[in-house]
Amino acid sequence: MSSVSEVTQVPAAKRRDLAVRVEDVSLTYRTTFERVPTFKTALVRFGRGERAVKEVHAVQNVSFDVEHGTTVGIIGANGAGKSTLMRMLAGILPPSKGRIEVHGRVSTLLSLGVGFNPTLSGRENVVLGGLAGGLSRKEIQEKYEEIAAFAELDDFIDMPMRTYSSGMYQRLAFAVAVNMDPDILLIDEALSAGDAKFKQKAAAKMKEVVGTARTMFLVSHSAASIRDLCEEAIWLHKGKLMLRGPSADVNAAYNKFLKVGEDAFSLEDL
Repeated sequence: MSSVSEVTQVPAAKRRDLAVRVEDVSLTYRTTFERVPTFKTALVRFGRGERAVKEVHAVQNVSFDVEHGTTVGIIGANGAGKSTLMRMLAGILPPSKGRIEVHGRVSTLLSLGVGFNPTLSGRENVVLGGLAGGLSRKEIQEKYEEIAAFAELDDFIDMPMRTYSSGMYQRLAFAVAVNMDPDILLIDEALSAGDAKFKQKAAAKMKEVVGTARTMFLVSHSAASIRDLCEEAIWLHKGKLMLRGPSADVNAAYNKFLKVGEDAFSLEDL
């Protein structure tokens, strides 16, 4: 069992078939809160509350390998650890324990507007997003028109992003993420706030990305999205990896779990 806590970014030139390797990874948060005092302890502590520390095991001993060209859906209830796992894959959160290897250029769309500076224009944020994704200014300039056209912001592209609606934020964030020519694309509930037209357009773009033999991780509560876009799926529950396999099989097992409840469920029932 590894005791190393590490996220390693491996250049694309050195990669082989492996896109991502996650080895015995855990992430534990330590949070403090004010415990409500009883009448007796309030008298002893002169009415002051007591500071308590709670550990939250967001991800627990998760391991898996994903090869390049694989599309993986991540499913589970709220609080299962899906978004935490994605942020670790992106290198935003270091694991408390274990090791993560990422082979190639990563592009992320993890939540609405993350990484954007609201005081800057959409155009300026496209440049920042491209530089953060490892592109040169020349490469960003070559891709700019494609990104702007996909986002459909018209004159708003030169206005400060603080003036944007949530839908405008999302369109630009998605356009930047999928047009960075990533080896690995990480998407967390990207389609949750878009209108029907944009959802169709975004789904078509993701299928195009998948069709170029790139690797994609998709977090979604939509079984249809996971089934249509992903070959494989990972089911997380309370930070633990419950099942990994073909997306249809994992979705079926998860739906069964939702129907019978945690107390009545056993992996032996799969």
